Amino acid sequence: MNELLLVLDFGGQYKELIARTVRGLSVYSEIRPGSTGADEIRNLNPIGIILTGGPNSVYLPDAPKCDPEIFNLGIPVLGICYGMQLMCHMLGGTVQPCKKSEYGRVKASFRTQSVLFDGIGEQGTVLMSHTDFVSKLPDGFISTASTKDCPHAACECPSKKLFGVQFHPEVEHTDNGRKMMEQFLYAVCGAKGDYRLDDYIDTQVRRIRQKVGDQRVLLALSGGVDSSVCAALLSKAIPGQLACIFVDHGFMRLNEGDEIESAFSGMKLNFIRVNAQHRFLSRIKGVTDPERKRKIIGDEFARVFEEEAGKLGSIPFLAQGTIYPDIIESGGKLGATIKSHHNVGGLPENLAFAEVIEPLSGLFKDEVRALGRKLGLPASLTERQPFPGPGLAVRVMGEVTREKLDIVRMADFIMCEEIGKLKNKPQQYFAVYTGTRSVGVKGDDRTYDAVIALRAVNTSDFMTCRYAPLSHRTLSRIASRITNEIRSVSRVVYDITSKPPATVEWE
Repeated sequence: MNELLLVLDFGGQYKELIARTVRGLSVYSEIRPGSTGADEIRNLNPIGIILTGGPNSVYLPDAPKCDPEIFNLGIPVLGICYGMQLMCHMLGGTVQPCKKSEYGRVKASFRTQSVLFDGIGEQGTVLMSHTDFVSKLPDGFISTASTKDCPHAACECPSKKLFGVQFHPEVEHTDNGRKMMEQFLYAVCGAKGDYRLDDYIDTQVRRIRQKVGDQRVLLALSGGVDSSVCAALLSKAIPGQLACIFVDHGFMRLNEGDEIESAFSGMKLNFIRVNAQHRFLSRIKGVTDPERKRKIIGDEFARVFEEEAGKLGSIPFLAQGTIYPDIIESGGKLGATIKSHHNVGGLPENLAFAEVIEPLSGLFKDEVRALGRKLGLPASLTERQPFPGPGLAVRVMGEVTREKLDIVRMADFIMCEEIGKLKNKPQQYFAVYTGTRSVGVKGDDRTYDAVIALRAVNTSDFMTCRYAPLSHRTLSRIASRITNEIRSVSRVVYDITSKPPATVEWE
């Protein structure tokens, strides 16, 4: 059993980043609601607790609070932003609105006698994001950092192992922030650093074998990162007992279906590729509304999966690539009843399975990718970019036809190939068939052909994003190749809209 660092969530946007940073420092972390009681925490026996940030003001009556008894458990506590304010407020300090709020990178001074700041220097830059501040510390606390406008940018009560930082050490914008987190884990909490992905593999293999025995498991394999890694892990645990159904709806990227089939051909599983391109394309013929497209494609996916599952006979277990953020967003562990929010996506409720297996449900996305690499999956799968379930069907504006799919598929391939040569790549990039046409000139002839839009973004959470500032040289090279290699494209444009107000996808 790994040591546990508990992250109590008060609505902070960086809660997952905190937990991932802790895991990156070889300590297992879990996120629980901020209201988790002291008795439950005592039973979990964590080596430390981190209180996250949040959007509220701690002094308001309806502000989220923690069980005050957690400060008397003898377990080290680190409060971050709202977490620091909450701790100070509940222990008798004063929190009030700032005369001048702090946002962004701010210069700070540290008391290097503090164990948190040992070895980082007396000056540094931290990321601040607050409109309230601690104006008076509780009894027994001392101030350990300050900024121009925040006299208590950090504080601590060493005798009770209680620490607070007004800034965010979990983000890259804070100098030595990772070092501060490491100091809390190892110098304060006494962590041994016993969390390894190799151990996770061994633990899950043992659990899967105990649960499944000699029975069979069915996995709906989309070819995405999560379901692919889930397939590889199950194949290792129960070789010969896994059936994977991969429905190729015809909206995949260039050669993607073949790459997925090739990646799983050598594994000890029953890989079933259902080539259903014609039936999917027929179902959305003439449909232009993006929501109708999605619903029709989701329904047809369910129909195909239902047909294929029926051919395989009785299989008691359904496997899913559910990962930890899915559970966090759901507010708790997902139940065994199959519902539309499960990763297999909109399956009929009358599909009979005794139990759902989710072997990745304790991992974040970056850990899933690393696990896939350890299990021998190729980079084409483990580093796969986010891809909508309906695939290229929602990257073709308006009615979807085979010709339009071929155009956007080739344009996307060219863009990915060129960006793949860059040293610093955006987090996500793809091409869009805009549904508009434009006058052009090719040779001595006037053309009136398709307009392709390029989209490339940088994001840490895929909830917000900024467009990637690709160089003009790169964009010129992509545009030149697309217009030269795809005869029916006359113009290429670059989308420079961030999210919000736009979304990452066009539909």
